[in-house]
Amino acid sequence: MLSEVLLWGGFSLFVLTMLILDLGVFHRTAHVVKIKEALLWSALWIALALAFNAGIYFWQGPVKALEFLTGYLIEEALSVDNLFVFVVIFSYFRVEPLYQHRVLFWGILGAIIMRAFFIAMGVTLIKQFHWVIYLFGGFLVFTGVKMALQKDKELHPEKNPLLKLFRRYTPVTESYVDGKFFVGRKGRTMATPLFVVLLLVEATDLMFAVDSIPAVLAITHDPFIVYTSNIFAILGLRSIFFALSGIIQLFQYLQYGLAAILVFVGVKMLLADVYKIPVTIALGVVASILAVSVIASIAWPPKEKGIHLSVDPVVKKDPANPA
Repeated sequence: MLSEVLLWGGFSLFVLTMLILDLGVFHRTAHVVKIKEALLWSALWIALALAFNAGIYFWQGPVKALEFLTGYLIEEALSVDNLFVFVVIFSYFRVEPLYQHRVLFWGILGAIIMRAFFIAMGVTLIKQFHWVIYLFGGFLVFTGVKMALQKDKELHPEKNPLLKLFRRYTPVTESYVDGKFFVGRKGRTMATPLFVVLLLVEATDLMFAVDSIPAVLAITHDPFIVYTSNIFAILGLRSIFFALSGIIQLFQYLQYGLAAILVFVGVKMLLADVYKIPVTIALGVVASILAVSVIASIAWPPKEKGIHLSVDPVVKKDPANPA
């Protein structure tokens, strides 16, 4: 019990320290994140994840280390799919690059809390009701097939029910206000469009968590491995976004690669009581699918973009607070 407390406490302290350093030191002043800076941060997060993986190897053995590495790779791959949606949201609401890091930082902080809840719920359900693995497995196969058949990522941010509900009860300013989420005007508190963007980012992660967490649960039921692999993938997502946001739409076959991974892990979960696919094979399959999809995208680049905005941006420009 003491070792478990130290394990979870130590990791939580590490995450908290990195978040404080990120926002309070390295990004204390809002600035546009350049590709070079984003690549350096991406390399740092990947290096930290691999170092943590090495620690698991020496502390808990090679099996747990392989589970973490496979889970991390799956989560990182599925998280990249979030980038497509982030590009659309930021374009739709005309969020200046100056404030995009701030939105993603607080969005990821909320995602960490939500992922902890969903992982605890998923692990508990599997332990209490073994048949739940078949529901998770079937859902992953269904989601993978649906993703493969989906031709375009046409999104309609203005139709999001959470956004509609929020705007019904909370007044929103017409323009951005120096990167603030809330402002006081005429004796009342008003949200800015930047908070609306944050709300949509949180809702997006909530939807993606429904796919990604069962995918890792197909690899391991160890809550610590599932949680840490999720968190490391989420922490590096912002840097990857700024590094790849300009070229992410060139990876046209990544969608099919992610779909294949979801189907594979879904089948793995469905066959759990008949044949347990070794983690080494699962890692090899996931890595191979990702490599093939990326190489195919580079070899045969798309002729046109596959993401479409449904309507013109709704945020007005304010000369005093341009956005």
